[in-house]
Amino acid sequence: MKTDSLFLELEEPPRVRIWFDGQPLDVPEGANLAAALLAAGVQVFRHTPVSSAPRAPYCMMGACFECLVETGGTLRQACMMEAEDGLRISRPHETAAEVRDGTL
Repeated sequence: MKTDSLFLELEEPPRVRIWFDGQPLDVPEGANLAAALLAAGVQVFRHTPVSSAPRAPYCMMGACFECLVETGGTLRQACMMEAEDGLRISRPHETAAEVRDGTL
């Protein structure tokens, strides 16, 4: 028996397919991309260029740049993007060796 709720029940938003580092993920359409990736199980968004330490979203409001991802050859903050069908994103390919060698 379902009881009447004082809260509005929201329908599940339609899901879209995005690609993260070549792996397909089905996430809610229009969701905050950083939140959608975290909910899909992505734990590491990038590695720091100097020490290669793993990084993930921290502030979720565009102030810290920990959630940088690459899309279309451009680095963007995942927390400032929305999930849309066909979006292809990847981890930035900065490595400590590239920084030290000056090839970055």
